[in-house]
Amino acid sequence: MSQVKWKPTAVEFKSQMHELLEEQGLADYHALWRWSVEHKEDFWSKVWDRCGVIGDKGKTIYKAGAKMQEGRFFPDSKLNFAENLLRRRDNDVGMVFKGEDKVERTITFKELYDQVSQLRQALKAQGVGKGDRVAGYLPNMPETVMAMLAVTSLGAIWSSASPDFGAQGVLDRFGQIEPKVMFAVDGYYYGGKEIDCRDKIAEVVEKMPSLKKVVIVHYVVPARADTHDVNYFDSFDAFKNAFQPEEIKFERFEFNLPLYIMFSSGTTGIPKCIVHGAGGVLLQLLKEHKLQCDVRKGDKVFYFTTCGWMMWNWLVAALASEATLLLYDGSPFYPDGYALFKYAEKYKCTLFGTSAKYIDSLRTHNIVVKDKYNLDTVRMMTSTGSPLSPEGFDYVYDQIMPNVHLASISGGTDIVSCFVLGNPLSPVYRGEIQGAGLGMDVDVFDENGKPLKKGKGELVCKTPFPCMPLSFWNDANGERYNKAYFEKFPGIWCHGDWCEWTEHGGLIIHGRSDATLNPGGVRIGTAEIYRLVEQLPEIKESIAVGQDWDNDVRVILFVILQPNAKLDETLVKTIKKVVRDGASPRHVPAKIIAVTDIPRTKSNKITELAVREVIHGRPVQNKEALANPEALKLYENLEELKS
Repeated sequence: MSQVKWKPTAVEFKSQMHELLEEQGLADYHALWRWSVEHKEDFWSKVWDRCGVIGDKGKTIYKAGAKMQEGRFFPDSKLNFAENLLRRRDNDVGMVFKGEDKVERTITFKELYDQVSQLRQALKAQGVGKGDRVAGYLPNMPETVMAMLAVTSLGAIWSSASPDFGAQGVLDRFGQIEPKVMFAVDGYYYGGKEIDCRDKIAEVVEKMPSLKKVVIVHYVVPARADTHDVNYFDSFDAFKNAFQPEEIKFERFEFNLPLYIMFSSGTTGIPKCIVHGAGGVLLQLLKEHKLQCDVRKGDKVFYFTTCGWMMWNWLVAALASEATLLLYDGSPFYPDGYALFKYAEKYKCTLFGTSAKYIDSLRTHNIVVKDKYNLDTVRMMTSTGSPLSPEGFDYVYDQIMPNVHLASISGGTDIVSCFVLGNPLSPVYRGEIQGAGLGMDVDVFDENGKPLKKGKGELVCKTPFPCMPLSFWNDANGERYNKAYFEKFPGIWCHGDWCEWTEHGGLIIHGRSDATLNPGGVRIGTAEIYRLVEQLPEIKESIAVGQDWDNDVRVILFVILQPNAKLDETLVKTIKKVVRDGASPRHVPAKIIAVTDIPRTKSNKITELAVREVIHGRPVQNKEALANPEALKLYENLEELKS
């Protein structure tokens, strides 16, 4: 039986979710979840009311369509996304920003509102309005939040990429959506170094004829007279300060007004442009923040993220719950592995969000936090990006925060939120996600579309939910949208995660379905191998792929060794024994090869698909989606894979 790592206390039983539980007269979280999916109109209506959505609710909560993706929530409602996030105008701190050890500043809620007002007027003067696209090539900094809110207040569509993207990666994304205005940063700090972005910006602008204005945030390079056409380029401050703050007269739009265009990782082709609606994103994230995470007015919410990852959109929506945002940009290991915890302690963080890969890196570097920093204000720690291993749970409770509510969460860019995540009413079990999110009719299906109570299968959602994408950009007949989510099980959303239910009603995710290994026709999740191999002291990180071989598939394991470790016959035998004993003979790799780097996406996810393409001699379609595309060369034409 899995070990209980955390149990709710009296504090959690006073949560906003507990209030809803009592209101419905239900016994526990599972009963509340069941009610939420079986009575979706009542549930989502209560979410609107309990979370204080600003807008006109309308009379109809849900209108069914011929297909799952055609169902519409709140079809006659009106709201403005930015109005809901700008509900506070007081002089309390609304955002804190830390850029490594170079920049640290605070912005009050009133200052945020006033600067959004100025930017909104400036954008309106450029002709930006409903349906126009505005892009941000920016770090996770206050100016990014301000620009997004100004754009969405006008009914225009916001799309962002982080400044570590190369010019081609930006063009692959923004080039498809043809933005009218682009906000960009002159540079950023990473690992104590200044990274200049001005040449990349010039290349992007030259190849993007839709742009009418480029607004430069001076972060690394001091503001100066630019050599570019002054009517075309402007500094952020000059663009904004041409107007005085004024009361914002928010126009309220339809629930499904396009709000964000977000991009798939794109390692198997040009990124998909996923269009998300204002009402669905707002309602879903209010539910996740207030109910699943119990975020309250005055809380301090942190997520280590860039603007190229959907967790940025998740983070900034905490403004709608009247929380303060803790923004951080730069390396989480500069000047050392304690940087984020020092920041969390100083500003009394209440929700600390990060990636499983970050937790794993801390663990492998033996970073002990609990005796060095006081993190008593942190009630919840969330982890996403990849499955958090059982050993990751142990590490958090042993070395970081012994009493924290640790929630492994999973969803994605496709829904800007989570299918499965934590809740304040249920215990946390080692290695498990607590359960499906309220209102999300999640199940696990076998290959024939039948529910699985035991065993591994596909993560699906069986009924509509408000934050389903509206469409893909330039996909007029919906063909690409349908293929992405509904091709495998018609009428059922198939998310592409390989997972299983636990005896506690929680879930374990074993990796992406398209990255599963298939030796002898048996599907194996890559995470099952990683968690075993990476416990060995000699192994720093690993990646496993399937190689087509002799009319079957064989498992190939690549490992990054710790300094002074050697992949000799003894270590190979040890790895194979650990995998065989901890998983099964089917999991045992046929070949184990040492490498010095593993390709990963901009959001720090290792990419098995790209490695699989390379070892089969096939081109990787979009190397610009990778943070380190040069790593792919390590996997080309390997002699070890020819026999």
